[in-house]
Amino acid sequence: MQARVRDIVDIMESFFPLHLAEDWDNVGLQIGSWQASVSKVMVVLDLDQAALQQAIQRKADMIVTHHPLFLKGIKSINYDQAQGNLVSKIIEAGITVYSAHTNLDAGERGLNQVLAERIGLREIEPLDKGHAERLYKLVVYVPAGHEDTVRQAILKAGAGHWGCYADCSFQSSGIGTYRPLEGSHPFIGREGVMEEVKECRLETIVPQAKLGKTLQAMLQAHPYEEVAYDLYLLENSGPVFSLGRIGQLAAEMSLEEFCVLVKKSLDIEFLRVVGDMERAVKKIAVVSGAGASFMSIARNRDCDALLTGDLKYHEARDAQALGLAIVDAGHQASEEIMSSCLSDLLNEECRQRCLDVDVTYINNQECIRTL
Repeated sequence: MQARVRDIVDIMESFFPLHLAEDWDNVGLQIGSWQASVSKVMVVLDLDQAALQQAIQRKADMIVTHHPLFLKGIKSINYDQAQGNLVSKIIEAGITVYSAHTNLDAGERGLNQVLAERIGLREIEPLDKGHAERLYKLVVYVPAGHEDTVRQAILKAGAGHWGCYADCSFQSSGIGTYRPLEGSHPFIGREGVMEEVKECRLETIVPQAKLGKTLQAMLQAHPYEEVAYDLYLLENSGPVFSLGRIGQLAAEMSLEEFCVLVKKSLDIEFLRVVGDMERAVKKIAVVSGAGASFMSIARNRDCDALLTGDLKYHEARDAQALGLAIVDAGHQASEEIMSSCLSDLLNEECRQRCLDVDVTYINNQECIRTL
């Protein structure tokens, strides 16, 4: 089936909803149209001239990036400047650009989960309570005999998940009353006549990320012209999403041995370290990119070390004072794994949804070299 940009975005936002992004971030559609046709997608960490040239050579219709093309506000698109020139070539090539940044970092199958798994951590959990997803109770009244159709529609749309259980719902029977007014087209009854109808009260839990899709599915499946339903915002704690992860190594090892493990896992030759190389480490915090701001949280969670990137001098001093080891694998090295993993995820989902789309990825050239 021919896919459109909207289809790829639906996949992205089902795993990495936009509300998981930090307030300062700029995620979502950057350039292009929701309705544009898509046959080839390319995933890349950063969209630069070299990556764009690769996309054009591969005849990609869409590029999915991790770092947003427009992170800071722009006041002009000057073709004589680097960014303006890049934008002009993107538009000329007819390529759509979509970005998933901190929402991809925090997602359940996001970058930091992948990074934690890549270095072999076990018992992985969120590093902090960065974002607790809101939960809603959806109650809808359905005429008897149609409850199965409506229930299946809303559960298929993503409602009814609770912990390790899926397709959770509750229903009870009762009598619904209504009087169709002039101009109405009732599914049951006649205009101006009071009706009493056997109905089912159907209720389930809907996470915030699935709310719009669930309501749309419910309205499409429901036989009534006017659907009676209620939404209640719950105080129950929903799933917790964090920009970082915390986990345990399979066995305690020295900081030096952990550095060797990281280099092998990320296929890198160099990294930077803060801490005594002989000290034992086992409980590890992981924050891809520039994650030094999570040092205190990691220490308060009794972590032995933090794996991140972009460590500054004074941050290293702060880590020493906290007694926390830091392994700085570099910003790019800690995030480059995103490209292949996201490419695999999109290919898998496109196959399941019968979308005729080929997803590939490229790794950016190193912008900083160690001599």
